Amino acid sequence: MTAIVHSRETVTLVGAGLTTENSIRRCLALAPRLFAADGGARHCLDASLKPEAVLGDLDSFSNTSDLPADAIHRISEQDTTDFDKALRSIDAPLILGAGFTGLRVDHYLACLNGLVRRPDRRCILLGDTDIAFLLPPHFEMSLTAGTRVSLFPLGLVEGTSDGLKWPISGLSLSPDGQIGTSNQAEGDIEISVTAPKLLMILPEQELENATRALLACSATWPALGK
Repeated sequence: MTAIVHSRETVTLVGAGLTTENSIRRCLALAPRLFAADGGARHCLDASLKPEAVLGDLDSFSNTSDLPADAIHRISEQDTTDFDKALRSIDAPLILGAGFTGLRVDHYLACLNGLVRRPDRRCILLGDTDIAFLLPPHFEMSLTAGTRVSLFPLGLVEGTSDGLKWPISGLSLSPDGQIGTSNQAEGDIEISVTAPKLLMILPEQELENATRALLACSATWPALGK
């Protein structure tokens, strides 16, 4: 799996789902390099923003003449989504994704699947009410007591926690069994997990906080080779 884009900075990736100019610019304030997954390029251009690169099969973005030819990267295979194509093609410390939620449930679920398929690509997805990201092997974050913390497994995973109202230590989490929605922080949290299978979902107000926490986290997952 060879990346097309290499960045030492956190990057913003825009998809074709529901998003707003404010959301895109909010991501850009944290991640100044702008890229688009296929039809997400239209959101960028509508906001008078030009992505450095557009990645995907380009079935949703036909006006490629609006951008320089070397900014267009067609990935024609149909076995993966445009989000997956973009995620595996961007090598960066962290990706902030806007425009990957809403419109269609199947598309959003596919994006969550992409987070688990590409655990070596750190990414936070920003929606209108929540953010979602894959937990690294060990994660620490400062939160205000009472903040909603949902943990959703996309595979069998175990872990330990400190600072959650309902600890996950001793639990086996799985999508068809025990899950962890609507937990609460009691303050600073610390979570360790056994596999790259557990999503953390927080209120969207925590985007900046989560960005700082993930960038400060040294524990990483290897690529799965999918």
